[in-house]
Amino acid sequence: MAKVTLLPGDGIGKEVVEAAVKVMHKTAAAFNLKIDTVEKDIGGCSYDKFGNPLTDDTLQACYDADAVLLGAVGGYEWENLEHHLKPEAALLKLRKSLGLYSNIRPAKIYPSFVDSSSLKKEVLDGTDFVVLRELTGGIYFGQPRGYNENRGWNTMEYSREEVERIARMGFEIARKRDKKLMSVDKANVLDVSQFWRNIVAEVHKDYPDVELQNMYVDNAAMQIVRNPLQFDVIVTSNIFGDIISDIAGMITGSLGMLPSASLGSKYALYEPVHGSAPDIAGQNKANPIATISSVAMMFEYSFKLPKAAEAIEKAIAETLGQGFRTQDIYKEGDKLVSTTEMTEKIIDNLEKILEAESKSIEAV
Repeated sequence: MAKVTLLPGDGIGKEVVEAAVKVMHKTAAAFNLKIDTVEKDIGGCSYDKFGNPLTDDTLQACYDADAVLLGAVGGYEWENLEHHLKPEAALLKLRKSLGLYSNIRPAKIYPSFVDSSSLKKEVLDGTDFVVLRELTGGIYFGQPRGYNENRGWNTMEYSREEVERIARMGFEIARKRDKKLMSVDKANVLDVSQFWRNIVAEVHKDYPDVELQNMYVDNAAMQIVRNPLQFDVIVTSNIFGDIISDIAGMITGSLGMLPSASLGSKYALYEPVHGSAPDIAGQNKANPIATISSVAMMFEYSFKLPKAAEAIEKAIAETLGQGFRTQDIYKEGDKLVSTTEMTEKIIDNLEKILEAESKSIEAV
């Protein structure tokens, strides 16, 4: 039995989480895994109900779960709230409270989607790398911070422990892939980045089989667009990872396609990269693929069922290969479908893939 806490949140969050949960249960059943779910509020909808974007009750439900699936938070109506009451503050607090120090964002091209990016096909074809972003340290959490009418200030700070643990995770992930790790920093001008580089080099001694390279963040941004195939695993700080992962997302065609996993030593949170898209909320137009793919990551990292994750990804690729597209990725000649229709098509393909694999196992 696995426990999953659902946090649909705001905007299209409710629609994409509902879609992903259907895929989650279908996949779990095929692998004899029973999943029990509980749903809680977070973000703007939580503020409207309780005056708090992240209540103790919701946080406790996350502590009690084996994994958390989040939709999206935020919207126009909450933009003028004080910083600690904004929906986005709930997400930062949740990451910090659960100790989710690493954010994993895959950046890969689905074969049928290679023409959807603004980059040339020959540049993109075969792109498949991972951005590993430190999530609970750095300038977003450093003190002191503030501003007045004459100046504003923030503090970028990292401890040895914070850098060591994210570096170690980076080497572990790289070891299971092509054994190449790129550490991205700004060591030529930032002391904290030089510290980061030094600690990553120390950790590298425990992973002699993995190739380590360093790259300044401005060059990394350029290289991701110029030649994305050179990357395997990128590890970087909170603020640089925030920027780099979005650049990586756009070269794959749409942020609406990208999943993510935020992991700590005990807890795990899975969420799509996209926002709450309030302009299309409730219209059955949202793209559920990023959230469904996030569930695939849940099966891989939390439930240790990589075959289940692989089956979901194959179903997504097959559905895209058949030409089905939601509004955000639609172009002339495609088959336009709604959120629910896209989900149904993915489940149809998932069932065929699971059935084929089952017959293959029986034959052996």
